[in-house]
Amino acid sequence: MNAIVALCHFCELHGPRTLFCTEVLHAPLPQGAGNGDSPGQGEQAEEEEGGIQMSSRIRAHSPAEGASAESSSPGPKKSDMCEGCRSLAAGHPGYISHDKETSIKYVSHQHPNHPQLFSIVRQACVRSLSCEVCPGREGPIFFGDEQHGFVFSHTFFIKDSLARGFQRWYSIIAIMMDRIYLINSWPFLLGKIRGIIDELQGKALKVFEAEQFGCPQRAQRMNTAFTPFLHQRNGNAARSLTSLTSDDNLWACLHTSFAWLLKACGSRLTEKLLEGAPTEDTLVQMEKLADLEEESESWDNSEAEEEEKAPVLSEGAEGRELTKCPTDSSLLSDCGNWQPRKLSVFKSLRHMRQVLGAQSFRMLAWHVLMGNQVIWKSRDADLVQSAFETMLPVGCVRVIPYSNQYEEAYRCNFLGLSPHVQIPAHVLSSEFAVVVEAHTAPRSGLHPAGCEGDQSLSKYEFVVTSGSPVAADRVGPTILNKMEAALTNQNLSVGVVDQCLVCLKEEWMNKVKVLFKFTKVDSRPKEDTQKLLTILGASEEDNVKLLKFWMTGLSKTYKSHLMSTVRSPTASEPRN
Repeated sequence: MNAIVALCHFCELHGPRTLFCTEVLHAPLPQGAGNGDSPGQGEQAEEEEGGIQMSSRIRAHSPAEGASAESSSPGPKKSDMCEGCRSLAAGHPGYISHDKETSIKYVSHQHPNHPQLFSIVRQACVRSLSCEVCPGREGPIFFGDEQHGFVFSHTFFIKDSLARGFQRWYSIIAIMMDRIYLINSWPFLLGKIRGIIDELQGKALKVFEAEQFGCPQRAQRMNTAFTPFLHQRNGNAARSLTSLTSDDNLWACLHTSFAWLLKACGSRLTEKLLEGAPTEDTLVQMEKLADLEEESESWDNSEAEEEEKAPVLSEGAEGRELTKCPTDSSLLSDCGNWQPRKLSVFKSLRHMRQVLGAQSFRMLAWHVLMGNQVIWKSRDADLVQSAFETMLPVGCVRVIPYSNQYEEAYRCNFLGLSPHVQIPAHVLSSEFAVVVEAHTAPRSGLHPAGCEGDQSLSKYEFVVTSGSPVAADRVGPTILNKMEAALTNQNLSVGVVDQCLVCLKEEWMNKVKVLFKFTKVDSRPKEDTQKLLTILGASEEDNVKLLKFWMTGLSKTYKSHLMSTVRSPTASEPRN
Protein backbone atom coordinates (compact mmCIF):
# COMPACT_ATOMS: atom_id res chain seq x y z
CA MET A 1 0.00 0.00 0.00
CA ASN A 2 1.46 3.35 -1.06
CA ALA A 3 0.93 5.30 2.14
CA ILE A 4 2.75 6.97 5.01
CA VAL A 5 1.89 6.51 8.68
CA ALA A 6 3.19 9.15 11.06
CA LEU A 7 3.07 10.09 14.72
CA CYS A 8 2.69 13.84 15.31
CA HIS A 9 2.92 16.02 18.43
CA PHE A 10 1.79 19.54 19.27
CA CYS A 11 4.75 21.13 21.04
CA GLU A 12 3.95 24.09 23.29
CA LEU A 13 7.16 25.80 22.16
CA HIS A 14 7.36 24.94 18.45
CA GLY A 15 3.81 24.00 17.41
CA PRO A 16 2.88 20.88 15.41
CA ARG A 17 5.82 18.56 14.77
CA THR A 18 6.29 15.18 13.10
CA LEU A 19 7.89 12.77 15.55
CA PHE A 20 8.06 9.48 13.67
CA CYS A 21 6.92 8.25 10.26
CA THR A 22 7.01 4.99 8.33
CA GLU A 23 6.92 4.91 4.53
CA VAL A 24 6.99 2.24 1.84
CA LEU A 25 9.88 1.84 -0.59
CA HIS A 26 9.38 -0.34 -3.66
CA ALA A 27 12.79 0.25 -5.24
CA PRO A 28 15.66 -2.06 -4.16
CA LEU A 29 18.29 -0.83 -1.72
CA PRO A 30 21.89 -0.34 -2.90
CA GLN A 31 23.90 -3.48 -3.41
CA GLY A 32 24.96 -5.06 -0.12
CA ALA A 33 22.53 -3.07 2.01
CA GLY A 34 20.06 -5.87 2.63
CA ASN A 35 22.30 -8.94 2.93
CA GLY A 36 23.46 -8.31 6.49
CA ASP A 37 27.05 -7.33 5.61
CA SER A 38 29.49 -6.45 8.38
CA PRO A 39 27.44 -7.99 11.20
CA GLY A 40 30.09 -7.27 13.77
CA GLN A 41 30.00 -3.47 13.55
CA GLY A 42 27.64 -2.92 16.45
CA GLU A 43 24.49 -3.54 14.46
CA GLN A 44 21.61 -5.24 16.19
CA ALA A 45 20.64 -8.71 15.12
CA GLU A 46 17.86 -8.93 12.59
CA GLU A 47 14.50 -10.28 13.68
CA GLU A 48 12.03 -12.03 11.43
CA GLU A 49 8.29 -12.39 12.05
CA GLY A 50 5.40 -12.98 9.66
CA GLY A 51 7.58 -12.76 6.55
CA ILE A 52 8.97 -9.32 7.50
CA GLN A 53 12.62 -9.00 8.34
CA MET A 54 13.53 -6.10 10.61
CA SER A 55 16.85 -4.33 10.93
CA SER A 56 17.78 -1.37 13.15
CA ARG A 57 19.80 0.51 10.60
CA ILE A 58 19.23 2.32 7.33
CA ARG A 59 21.80 3.24 4.79
CA ALA A 60 21.58 6.46 2.81
CA HIS A 61 19.15 5.96 -0.07
CA SER A 62 20.28 6.48 -3.59
CA PRO A 63 18.79 9.30 -5.70
CA ALA A 64 17.01 6.62 -7.73
CA GLU A 65 14.89 5.88 -4.71
CA GLY A 66 13.84 9.47 -4.37
CA ALA A 67 15.86 10.12 -1.23
CA SER A 68 18.42 12.83 -0.69
CA ALA A 69 21.54 12.82 1.40
CA GLU A 70 21.31 13.36 5.13
CA SER A 71 23.01 16.72 4.88
CA SER A 72 20.26 18.05 2.62
CA SER A 73 17.42 16.66 4.72
CA PRO A 74 14.33 18.89 4.58
CA GLY A 75 13.64 18.48 8.30
CA PRO A 76 13.82 21.32 10.82
CA LYS A 77 17.11 22.48 12.25
CA LYS A 78 18.32 21.07 15.55
CA SER A 79 18.07 24.54 17.11
CA ASP A 80 14.33 24.53 16.35
CA MET A 81 13.76 21.22 18.14
CA CYS A 82 13.38 20.40 21.81
CA GLU A 83 13.19 17.05 23.60
CA GLY A 84 9.48 16.82 22.93
CA CYS A 85 9.98 17.41 19.18
CA ARG A 86 12.67 14.77 18.73
CA SER A 87 12.18 11.03 18.49
CA LEU A 88 15.42 9.43 17.31
CA ALA A 89 18.72 10.63 18.70
CA ALA A 90 21.15 12.52 16.51
CA GLY A 91 22.96 10.10 14.24
CA HIS A 92 20.42 7.33 14.72
CA PRO A 93 20.09 5.49 11.39
CA GLY A 94 16.39 4.71 11.75
CA TYR A 95 14.63 1.38 11.15
CA ILE A 96 13.92 -0.72 8.10
CA SER A 97 11.89 -3.90 7.54
CA HIS A 98 12.16 -6.16 4.51
CA ASP A 99 9.06 -7.96 3.26
CA LYS A 100 10.43 -11.08 1.58
CA GLU A 101 7.13 -11.91 -0.14
CA THR A 102 6.81 -8.64 -2.05
CA SER A 103 10.38 -7.23 -1.89
CA ILE A 104 8.99 -4.09 -0.27
CA LYS A 105 10.90 -2.10 2.37
CA TYR A 106 9.23 -0.29 5.26
CA VAL A 107 11.45 2.59 6.37
CA SER A 108 10.99 4.58 9.60
CA HIS A 109 12.65 7.81 10.67
CA GLN A 110 11.59 11.18 12.03
CA HIS A 111 10.96 12.89 8.69
CA PRO A 112 10.72 11.67 5.08
CA ASN A 113 13.93 12.31 3.20
CA HIS A 114 12.18 13.32 -0.01
CA PRO A 115 11.33 17.07 0.05
CA GLN A 116 7.90 16.59 -1.55
CA LEU A 117 6.94 13.85 0.90
CA PHE A 118 8.22 15.98 3.76
CA SER A 119 5.97 18.84 2.65
CA ILE A 120 2.92 16.53 2.41
CA VAL A 121 3.53 15.00 5.83
CA ARG A 122 4.27 18.39 7.37
CA GLN A 123 1.01 19.90 6.06
CA ALA A 124 -1.00 16.87 7.22
CA CYS A 125 0.63 17.12 10.64
CA VAL A 126 -0.26 20.82 11.01
CA ARG A 127 -3.84 20.29 9.89
CA SER A 128 -4.38 17.25 12.12
CA LEU A 129 -3.30 19.20 15.22
CA SER A 130 -4.85 22.58 14.43
CA CYS A 131 -7.95 22.96 12.27
CA GLU A 132 -8.93 19.38 11.30
CA VAL A 133 -10.06 18.01 14.65
CA CYS A 134 -13.24 16.33 15.82
CA PRO A 135 -15.37 17.53 18.77
CA GLY A 136 -13.56 16.95 22.03
CA ARG A 137 -10.20 17.18 20.23
CA GLU A 138 -9.80 13.40 20.53
CA GLY A 139 -10.91 10.91 17.87
CA PRO A 140 -10.71 10.09 14.15
CA ILE A 141 -11.31 12.44 11.24
CA PHE A 142 -10.82 12.40 7.45
CA PHE A 143 -9.58 15.28 5.30
CA GLY A 144 -7.41 16.02 2.28
CA ASP A 145 -7.39 16.87 -1.42
CA GLU A 146 -6.03 15.54 -4.70
CA GLN A 147 -2.89 17.68 -4.57
CA HIS A 148 -1.66 17.03 -1.04
CA GLY A 149 -3.18 13.59 -0.49
CA PHE A 150 -5.94 12.33 1.76
CA VAL A 151 -5.44 11.83 5.47
CA PHE A 152 -6.92 9.61 8.16
CA SER A 153 -6.11 11.32 11.45
CA HIS A 154 -6.71 10.15 15.02
CA THR A 155 -5.87 12.69 17.72
CA PHE A 156 -5.36 11.73 21.36
CA PHE A 157 -3.87 12.93 24.66
CA ILE A 158 -0.94 11.55 26.61
CA LYS A 159 -0.67 12.14 30.37
CA ASP A 160 2.26 14.31 31.52
CA SER A 161 2.59 15.55 35.07
CA LEU A 162 4.71 18.54 33.95
CA ALA A 163 2.49 19.72 31.08
CA ARG A 164 -0.26 22.31 31.16
CA GLY A 165 -3.48 20.50 31.98
CA PHE A 166 -1.35 17.43 32.80
CA GLN A 167 -1.54 16.16 29.22
CA ARG A 168 0.05 16.59 25.80
CA TRP A 169 -1.59 16.38 22.39
CA TYR A 170 -0.60 13.80 19.75
CA SER A 171 -2.02 12.34 16.57
CA ILE A 172 -1.42 9.33 14.33
CA ILE A 173 -2.05 10.02 10.66
CA ALA A 174 -2.20 7.79 7.56
CA ILE A 175 -1.65 9.59 4.25
CA MET A 176 -2.30 8.27 0.75
CA MET A 177 -3.37 9.62 -2.63
CA ASP A 178 -6.17 7.07 -3.16
CA ARG A 179 -9.27 8.52 -1.49
CA ILE A 180 -11.54 5.52 -2.15
CA TYR A 181 -9.01 3.04 -0.77
CA LEU A 182 -8.48 5.11 2.36
CA ILE A 183 -12.21 5.45 3.01
CA ASN A 184 -12.74 1.70 2.53
CA SER A 185 -9.90 1.09 5.01
CA TRP A 186 -11.46 3.34 7.66
CA PRO A 187 -12.84 0.56 9.93
CA PHE A 188 -9.58 -1.38 9.77
CA LEU A 189 -7.36 1.65 10.42
CA LEU A 190 -9.60 2.90 13.21
CA GLY A 191 -9.46 -0.38 15.12
CA LYS A 192 -5.70 -0.94 14.76
CA ILE A 193 -4.64 2.66 15.39
CA ARG A 194 -6.97 2.78 18.39
CA GLY A 195 -5.12 -0.24 19.76
CA ILE A 196 -1.75 1.51 19.36
CA ILE A 197 -3.11 4.62 21.07
CA ASP A 198 -4.53 2.62 23.97
CA GLU A 199 -1.16 1.01 24.54
CA LEU A 200 0.65 4.38 24.53
CA GLN A 201 -1.90 5.93 26.87
CA GLY A 202 -1.72 2.95 29.21
CA LYS A 203 2.06 3.20 29.55
CA ALA A 204 1.94 6.98 30.02
CA LEU A 205 -0.80 6.67 32.65
CA LYS A 206 1.35 4.35 34.76
CA VAL A 207 4.25 6.83 34.64
CA PHE A 208 1.92 9.73 35.41
CA GLU A 209 0.41 8.01 38.44
CA ALA A 210 3.85 7.07 39.77
CA GLU A 211 5.10 10.65 39.44
CA GLN A 212 1.98 12.09 41.05
CA PHE A 213 2.31 9.67 43.93
CA GLY A 214 5.96 10.65 44.49
CA CYS A 215 5.60 14.39 43.93
CA PRO A 216 2.08 15.76 43.39
CA GLN A 217 2.21 18.65 40.93
CA ARG A 218 -1.23 20.10 41.58
CA ALA A 219 -0.40 21.38 45.10
CA GLN A 220 2.96 22.71 43.92
CA ARG A 221 1.28 24.64 41.12
CA MET A 222 -1.27 26.12 43.50
CA ASN A 223 1.58 27.73 45.40
CA THR A 224 2.93 29.29 42.19
CA ALA A 225 -0.45 30.28 40.78
CA PHE A 226 0.48 33.97 40.50
CA THR A 227 3.75 33.36 38.68
CA PRO A 228 3.68 35.06 35.26
CA PHE A 229 2.67 32.60 32.57
CA LEU A 230 5.67 33.21 30.34
CA HIS A 231 8.10 32.39 33.13
CA GLN A 232 6.20 29.25 33.95
CA ARG A 233 6.11 28.22 30.31
CA ASN A 234 9.82 28.78 29.77
CA GLY A 235 10.58 26.76 32.87
CA ASN A 236 8.38 23.87 31.75
CA ALA A 237 10.81 21.71 29.81
CA ALA A 238 9.31 19.52 27.09
CA ARG A 239 9.63 15.77 27.61
CA SER A 240 10.12 13.09 25.03
CA LEU A 241 7.53 10.39 24.44
CA THR A 242 9.99 7.74 25.60
CA SER A 243 10.24 9.59 28.92
CA LEU A 244 6.47 9.90 29.22
CA THR A 245 5.97 6.16 28.63
CA SER A 246 9.21 4.96 30.27
CA ASP A 247 9.86 2.74 27.25
CA ASP A 248 13.30 2.86 25.67
CA ASN A 249 12.19 0.56 22.85
CA LEU A 250 9.19 2.71 21.99
CA TRP A 251 10.32 3.72 18.50
CA ALA A 252 11.27 0.19 17.51
CA CYS A 253 7.85 -1.01 18.65
CA LEU A 254 6.13 1.81 16.76
CA HIS A 255 8.10 0.91 13.63
CA THR A 256 6.94 -2.70 13.92
CA SER A 257 3.33 -1.61 14.43
CA PHE A 258 3.36 0.91 11.57
CA ALA A 259 5.06 -1.54 9.18
CA TRP A 260 2.53 -4.25 10.01
CA LEU A 261 -0.30 -1.74 9.61
CA LEU A 262 0.88 -0.78 6.12
CA LYS A 263 1.35 -4.39 5.06
CA ALA A 264 -1.96 -5.64 6.49
CA CYS A 265 -3.97 -2.70 5.17
CA GLY A 266 -2.47 -3.19 1.73
CA SER A 267 -3.19 -6.91 1.59
CA ARG A 268 -6.75 -6.89 2.97
CA LEU A 269 -8.15 -5.15 -0.14
CA THR A 270 -7.11 -6.42 -3.56
CA GLU A 271 -8.03 -5.37 -7.05
CA LYS A 272 -9.40 -7.89 -9.54
CA LEU A 273 -9.36 -7.48 -13.30
CA LEU A 274 -12.90 -8.14 -14.51
CA GLU A 275 -13.33 -8.78 -18.22
CA GLY A 276 -16.74 -7.46 -19.13
CA ALA A 277 -19.62 -6.73 -16.80
CA PRO A 278 -19.59 -8.37 -13.35
CA THR A 279 -21.62 -11.57 -13.03
CA GLU A 280 -24.80 -11.77 -11.02
CA ASP A 281 -23.00 -13.86 -8.39
CA THR A 282 -20.44 -11.08 -7.95
CA LEU A 283 -23.14 -8.41 -7.60
CA VAL A 284 -25.13 -10.47 -5.09
CA GLN A 285 -22.00 -11.18 -3.03
CA MET A 286 -21.17 -7.46 -2.97
CA GLU A 287 -24.71 -6.66 -1.84
CA LYS A 288 -24.56 -9.28 0.92
CA LEU A 289 -21.18 -7.95 2.05
CA ALA A 290 -22.59 -4.41 2.22
CA ASP A 291 -25.55 -5.66 4.27
CA LEU A 292 -23.21 -7.45 6.67
CA GLU A 293 -21.09 -4.32 7.11
CA GLU A 294 -24.18 -2.23 7.87
CA GLU A 295 -25.37 -4.84 10.34
CA SER A 296 -21.98 -4.98 12.06
CA GLU A 297 -21.88 -1.19 12.31
CA SER A 298 -25.31 -1.15 13.93
CA TRP A 299 -24.15 -3.81 16.39
CA ASP A 300 -21.01 -1.81 17.16
CA ASN A 301 -23.09 1.32 17.80
CA SER A 302 -25.46 -0.56 20.10
CA GLU A 303 -22.54 -2.09 22.01
CA ALA A 304 -20.95 1.35 22.36
CA GLU A 305 -24.17 2.71 23.83
CA GLU A 306 -24.34 -0.20 26.27
CA GLU A 307 -20.73 0.42 27.32
CA GLU A 308 -21.53 4.08 28.00
CA LYS A 309 -24.43 3.04 30.21
CA ALA A 310 -22.37 0.40 32.01
CA PRO A 311 -20.96 1.29 35.47
CA VAL A 312 -17.40 2.52 35.65
CA LEU A 313 -14.94 -0.03 37.03
CA SER A 314 -12.37 0.73 39.63
CA GLU A 315 -8.79 1.26 38.54
CA GLY A 316 -7.71 -2.19 39.66
CA ALA A 317 -10.63 -3.88 37.95
CA GLU A 318 -10.01 -1.88 34.79
CA GLY A 319 -6.40 -3.00 34.75
CA ARG A 320 -7.42 -6.62 35.16
CA GLU A 321 -9.92 -6.32 32.31
CA LEU A 322 -7.31 -4.81 30.01
CA THR A 323 -4.98 -7.72 30.57
CA LYS A 324 -7.65 -10.11 29.32
CA CYS A 325 -7.98 -8.39 25.96
CA PRO A 326 -6.20 -10.43 23.25
CA THR A 327 -3.48 -8.71 21.28
CA ASP A 328 -2.65 -9.19 17.63
CA SER A 329 0.14 -11.59 18.56
CA SER A 330 -2.24 -13.78 20.52
CA LEU A 331 -4.65 -13.81 17.62
CA LEU A 332 -1.86 -14.83 15.31
CA SER A 333 -0.74 -17.54 17.68
CA ASP A 334 -4.17 -19.13 17.40
CA CYS A 335 -3.36 -19.92 13.81
CA GLY A 336 -1.11 -22.67 15.10
CA ASN A 337 -4.21 -24.51 16.30
CA TRP A 338 -5.54 -24.78 12.75
CA GLN A 339 -6.77 -28.24 11.94
CA PRO A 340 -6.84 -29.67 8.41
CA ARG A 341 -10.26 -30.27 6.92
CA LYS A 342 -11.67 -33.73 7.41
CA LEU A 343 -11.45 -36.25 4.58
CA SER A 344 -15.11 -37.32 4.86
CA VAL A 345 -16.41 -34.63 2.52
CA PHE A 346 -17.55 -34.33 -1.06
CA LYS A 347 -14.72 -32.93 -3.15
CA SER A 348 -16.76 -32.09 -6.28
CA LEU A 349 -20.09 -32.71 -7.97
CA ARG A 350 -18.52 -35.59 -9.88
CA HIS A 351 -17.40 -37.11 -6.59
CA MET A 352 -20.92 -36.70 -5.17
CA ARG A 353 -22.44 -38.41 -8.20
CA GLN A 354 -20.04 -41.34 -7.87
CA VAL A 355 -20.84 -41.77 -4.17
CA LEU A 356 -24.62 -41.34 -4.33
CA GLY A 357 -25.15 -43.19 -7.60
CA ALA A 358 -26.48 -41.88 -10.90
CA GLN A 359 -30.20 -42.20 -10.12
CA SER A 360 -30.04 -40.72 -6.60
CA PHE A 361 -27.80 -37.88 -7.78
CA ARG A 362 -30.19 -37.01 -10.62
CA MET A 363 -33.11 -36.86 -8.20
CA LEU A 364 -31.14 -34.65 -5.81
CA ALA A 365 -29.88 -32.36 -8.59
CA TRP A 366 -33.41 -31.98 -10.03
CA HIS A 367 -34.79 -30.79 -6.69
CA VAL A 368 -31.84 -28.42 -6.23
CA LEU A 369 -32.28 -26.80 -9.64
CA MET A 370 -36.05 -26.49 -9.18
CA GLY A 371 -35.65 -24.62 -5.88
CA ASN A 372 -37.12 -27.31 -3.64
CA GLN A 373 -35.89 -27.77 -0.07
CA VAL A 374 -32.89 -30.08 0.24
CA ILE A 375 -32.41 -31.64 3.69
CA TRP A 376 -29.25 -33.52 4.73
CA LYS A 377 -29.16 -35.55 7.92
CA SER A 378 -25.79 -36.70 9.25
CA ARG A 379 -23.63 -36.66 12.34
CA ASP A 380 -20.78 -35.12 10.33
CA ALA A 381 -21.36 -31.36 9.96
CA ASP A 382 -18.41 -31.04 7.54
CA LEU A 383 -19.93 -33.65 5.26
CA VAL A 384 -23.24 -31.79 5.22
CA GLN A 385 -21.60 -28.46 4.53
CA SER A 386 -19.58 -29.86 1.61
CA ALA A 387 -22.81 -31.18 0.06
CA PHE A 388 -24.19 -27.63 -0.19
CA GLU A 389 -21.65 -26.55 -2.81
CA THR A 390 -24.07 -26.39 -5.74
CA MET A 391 -24.20 -24.68 -9.12
CA LEU A 392 -27.17 -22.51 -8.19
CA PRO A 393 -26.84 -18.71 -8.46
CA VAL A 394 -25.69 -17.19 -5.20
CA GLY A 395 -28.90 -15.20 -4.87
CA CYS A 396 -30.97 -18.41 -4.90
CA VAL A 397 -29.08 -20.05 -2.04
CA ARG A 398 -30.42 -19.80 1.53
CA VAL A 399 -28.43 -22.13 3.78
CA ILE A 400 -28.73 -23.20 7.39
CA PRO A 401 -25.60 -25.38 7.62
CA TYR A 402 -26.46 -27.41 10.71
CA SER A 403 -29.41 -27.22 13.07
CA ASN A 404 -30.97 -29.20 15.88
CA GLN A 405 -34.51 -28.45 14.72
CA TYR A 406 -36.34 -28.40 11.43
CA GLU A 407 -36.64 -25.06 9.65
CA GLU A 408 -39.40 -24.21 7.18
CA ALA A 409 -38.70 -24.00 3.45
CA TYR A 410 -39.30 -20.24 3.30
CA ARG A 411 -36.28 -19.77 5.57
CA CYS A 412 -33.85 -22.03 3.74
CA ASN A 413 -33.67 -24.27 0.70
CA PHE A 414 -30.57 -26.06 2.05
CA LEU A 415 -30.85 -27.44 5.57
CA GLY A 416 -28.43 -29.60 7.56
CA LEU A 417 -29.84 -31.57 10.47
CA SER A 418 -28.48 -33.89 13.12
CA PRO A 419 -29.78 -37.48 12.87
CA HIS A 420 -32.12 -37.28 15.87
CA VAL A 421 -34.18 -34.36 14.49
CA GLN A 422 -37.71 -35.33 13.49
CA ILE A 423 -38.89 -34.02 10.12
CA PRO A 424 -42.64 -33.25 9.87
CA ALA A 425 -44.69 -35.83 7.98
CA HIS A 426 -46.02 -33.29 5.49
CA VAL A 427 -42.46 -32.45 4.50
CA LEU A 428 -41.50 -36.10 3.99
CA SER A 429 -44.49 -36.62 1.71
CA SER A 430 -44.11 -33.29 -0.09
CA GLU A 431 -43.11 -33.13 -3.73
CA PHE A 432 -41.18 -29.94 -2.97
CA ALA A 433 -38.58 -31.50 -0.66
CA VAL A 434 -35.88 -34.17 -0.82
CA VAL A 435 -34.15 -35.79 2.15
CA VAL A 436 -30.65 -37.30 2.09
CA GLU A 437 -29.75 -39.41 5.12
CA ALA A 438 -26.20 -40.55 5.83
CA HIS A 439 -26.30 -43.74 7.91
CA THR A 440 -23.32 -45.61 9.25
CA ALA A 441 -22.93 -48.53 6.86
CA PRO A 442 -22.36 -52.07 8.21
CA ARG A 443 -18.93 -53.54 7.59
CA SER A 444 -20.27 -56.02 5.08
CA GLY A 445 -21.84 -53.20 3.14
CA LEU A 446 -18.69 -51.13 2.72
CA HIS A 447 -18.23 -50.58 -0.98
CA PRO A 448 -14.73 -50.80 -2.47
CA ALA A 449 -12.78 -47.71 -3.35
CA GLY A 450 -13.55 -47.60 -7.02
CA CYS A 451 -13.36 -43.84 -7.49
CA GLU A 452 -11.77 -40.78 -6.01
CA GLY A 453 -12.47 -40.27 -2.32
CA ASP A 454 -14.67 -43.35 -1.84
CA GLN A 455 -12.41 -44.62 0.93
CA SER A 456 -13.19 -41.57 3.07
CA LEU A 457 -16.97 -41.97 2.62
CA SER A 458 -17.15 -45.75 2.61
CA LYS A 459 -18.36 -45.75 6.23
CA TYR A 460 -21.61 -44.05 5.15
CA GLU A 461 -24.67 -45.35 3.39
CA PHE A 462 -26.71 -42.64 1.68
CA VAL A 463 -30.49 -42.85 1.26
CA VAL A 464 -32.25 -40.26 -0.94
CA THR A 465 -36.04 -40.01 -0.56
CA SER A 466 -38.69 -37.60 -1.81
CA GLY A 467 -42.45 -37.35 -2.04
CA SER A 468 -42.04 -36.76 -5.79
CA PRO A 469 -39.28 -39.04 -7.10
CA VAL A 470 -37.97 -38.13 -10.54
CA ALA A 471 -38.87 -40.76 -13.12
CA ALA A 472 -35.93 -42.29 -14.93
CA ASP A 473 -37.48 -41.52 -18.34
CA ARG A 474 -38.23 -37.89 -17.46
CA VAL A 475 -36.40 -35.47 -19.74
CA GLY A 476 -35.73 -32.93 -17.00
CA PRO A 477 -34.28 -29.44 -17.43
CA THR A 478 -31.78 -28.97 -20.23
CA ILE A 479 -29.07 -27.72 -17.91
CA LEU A 480 -29.30 -30.91 -15.84
CA ASN A 481 -28.77 -33.10 -18.89
CA LYS A 482 -25.77 -31.05 -20.01
CA MET A 483 -24.37 -31.11 -16.48
CA GLU A 484 -24.61 -34.91 -16.29
CA ALA A 485 -22.97 -35.20 -19.69
CA ALA A 486 -20.01 -33.17 -18.43
CA LEU A 487 -19.77 -35.13 -15.16
CA THR A 488 -19.80 -38.50 -16.92
CA ASN A 489 -17.15 -37.52 -19.47
CA GLN A 490 -14.00 -39.05 -18.00
CA ASN A 491 -11.84 -37.27 -20.57
CA LEU A 492 -12.52 -34.00 -18.74
CA SER A 493 -10.59 -33.20 -15.58
CA VAL A 494 -12.30 -31.85 -12.47
CA GLY A 495 -11.06 -28.34 -13.23
CA VAL A 496 -12.41 -28.43 -16.77
CA VAL A 497 -15.76 -29.74 -15.52
CA ASP A 498 -15.95 -26.87 -13.00
CA GLN A 499 -15.39 -24.32 -15.77
CA CYS A 500 -17.99 -26.07 -17.92
CA LEU A 501 -20.54 -25.81 -15.09
CA VAL A 502 -19.75 -22.12 -14.64
CA CYS A 503 -20.38 -21.51 -18.34
CA LEU A 504 -23.68 -23.42 -18.13
CA LYS A 505 -24.79 -21.34 -15.17
CA GLU A 506 -23.92 -18.06 -16.91
CA GLU A 507 -25.72 -19.21 -20.07
CA TRP A 508 -28.96 -19.83 -18.17
CA MET A 509 -28.58 -16.68 -16.08
CA ASN A 510 -28.52 -14.71 -19.35
CA LYS A 511 -31.77 -16.41 -20.31
CA VAL A 512 -33.18 -15.46 -16.92
CA LYS A 513 -32.25 -11.81 -17.52
CA VAL A 514 -33.96 -11.80 -20.90
CA LEU A 515 -37.10 -13.38 -19.44
CA PHE A 516 -37.15 -10.94 -16.50
CA LYS A 517 -36.96 -7.89 -18.76
CA PHE A 518 -39.52 -9.37 -21.15
CA THR A 519 -42.12 -10.23 -18.51
CA LYS A 520 -41.51 -8.00 -15.48
CA VAL A 521 -40.18 -4.82 -17.07
CA ASP A 522 -41.80 -4.73 -20.52
CA SER A 523 -44.96 -6.60 -19.38
CA ARG A 524 -45.39 -8.54 -22.62
CA PRO A 525 -48.44 -10.87 -23.09
CA LYS A 526 -48.26 -14.63 -22.48
CA GLU A 527 -48.26 -15.44 -26.19
CA ASP A 528 -45.11 -13.41 -26.75
CA THR A 529 -43.54 -14.95 -23.65
CA GLN A 530 -44.16 -18.45 -24.98
CA LYS A 531 -42.54 -17.51 -28.29
CA LEU A 532 -39.54 -16.14 -26.39
CA LEU A 533 -39.18 -19.36 -24.38
CA THR A 534 -39.22 -21.36 -27.61
CA ILE A 535 -36.45 -19.16 -29.03
CA LEU A 536 -34.43 -19.57 -25.83
CA GLY A 537 -34.86 -23.36 -25.98
CA ALA A 538 -36.65 -23.41 -22.63
CA SER A 539 -40.28 -24.07 -23.46
CA GLU A 540 -40.46 -27.36 -21.51
CA GLU A 541 -42.17 -27.33 -18.11
CA ASP A 542 -39.03 -28.05 -16.08
CA ASN A 543 -37.09 -25.34 -17.90
CA VAL A 544 -39.82 -22.77 -17.23
CA LYS A 545 -39.89 -23.67 -13.53
CA LEU A 546 -36.10 -23.39 -13.39
CA LEU A 547 -36.08 -19.95 -15.02
CA LYS A 548 -38.77 -18.64 -12.67
CA PHE A 549 -36.85 -19.89 -9.63
CA TRP A 550 -33.53 -18.53 -10.84
CA MET A 551 -35.20 -15.18 -11.45
CA THR A 552 -35.33 -14.75 -7.65
CA GLY A 553 -31.52 -14.83 -7.62
CA LEU A 554 -31.07 -11.69 -9.71
CA SER A 555 -29.25 -8.91 -7.92
CA LYS A 556 -30.97 -5.77 -6.69
CA THR A 557 -28.46 -3.77 -8.70
CA TYR A 558 -29.52 -5.36 -11.98
CA LYS A 559 -33.23 -5.02 -11.23
CA SER A 560 -32.97 -1.38 -10.21
CA HIS A 561 -30.83 -0.64 -13.28
CA LEU A 562 -33.49 -2.08 -15.59
CA MET A 563 -36.30 -0.20 -13.85
CA SER A 564 -34.41 3.10 -13.95
CA THR A 565 -33.62 2.60 -17.63
CA VAL A 566 -37.28 2.05 -18.44
CA ARG A 567 -38.40 5.11 -16.45
CA SER A 568 -35.84 7.46 -17.98
CA PRO A 569 -37.06 9.74 -20.82
CA THR A 570 -34.36 8.58 -23.21
CA ALA A 571 -35.49 4.99 -22.84
CA SER A 572 -39.17 5.77 -23.40
CA GLU A 573 -38.70 7.80 -26.61
CA PRO A 574 -38.00 4.84 -28.98
CA ARG A 575 -41.05 3.00 -27.63
CA ASN A 576 -43.46 5.87 -28.45
